[in-house]
Amino acid sequence: MVSLTALWRKKYYPGSRCCIGRILSFLGVVLLIADGTLAELAVQTVDNACVSPELFDNYMQQDAHEFLNYLLNTIADLLQEEKKQEKQNGKLQNGSVESEEGDKPDLTWVHEIFQGTLANETRCLNCEAVSSKDEDFLDLSVDVEQNTSITHCLRQVGFSNTETLCSECKYYCEQCRSKQEAQKRMRVKKLPMILALHLKRFKYMDQLHRYTKLSYRVVFPLELRLFNTSGDATNPDRMYDLVAVVVHCGSGPNRGHYITIVKSHGFWLLFDDDIVEKIDAQAIEEFYGLTSDISKNSESGYILFYQSRD
Repeated sequence: MVSLTALWRKKYYPGSRCCIGRILSFLGVVLLIADGTLAELAVQTVDNACVSPELFDNYMQQDAHEFLNYLLNTIADLLQEEKKQEKQNGKLQNGSVESEEGDKPDLTWVHEIFQGTLANETRCLNCEAVSSKDEDFLDLSVDVEQNTSITHCLRQVGFSNTETLCSECKYYCEQCRSKQEAQKRMRVKKLPMILALHLKRFKYMDQLHRYTKLSYRVVFPLELRLFNTSGDATNPDRMYDLVAVVVHCGSGPNRGHYITIVKSHGFWLLFDDDIVEKIDAQAIEEFYGLTSDISKNSESGYILFYQSRD
């Protein structure tokens, strides 16, 4: 087994500042944990995906969540383009040649690991007809509140609570052929292998005319189960274990630093640039956030990675 410390130090800390490596580390180690056989593939694809290192390899402040989306989508696009070229060149093992126009892009290991599906359900309050629209996701962004838990936040507007569409926001019902009052809610229809939860800790404050950091204390347990699943969800009782946390250190979006906590082979490791330390599981509580609303430096969980047990 290749040492995580040695692998990442060799790949992304060859003696330079390598700002991009700091953010890459959290994704790479999660991939290594998810499936050890993906290690070399993940590292190779990450290298290929970073075709524009000037976007991130500099002294500008970068957002880990934006980079996560950029990297996952770029890797998926590259893999899908490679598969498309293979089809066009007739190199697939099943002997198929050019794909037909309009074919959906092939799913990649990025989708197999991170992709889930949300069901956006709307129920007409006049005829009770229910319409549902599926939407794929690679991560879920969650609003945060002071002194709560990630489970509580997931139950808030947008995921579990029901929103009533009325007045000027009435819903056009196809059955009634007119605008009607309706109830709208969102449920998880397909649970991903790795559930990535982005805590929305940066909020624009009108009175300050700028973004500020919400260092609210949000408890994220070592075990998690999603209760806001749809009626036709596959394996709705799926349990998740916390395997990684991206922590933002600092007082606002324009300054700070990222560290990553990762569980590997039963041990919790803290990645801080090229420094890797072993920590106790209890130490994770230090990254829940602050109980006071006073703005000051904090080390608070920003992106959570939960891995399915099955």
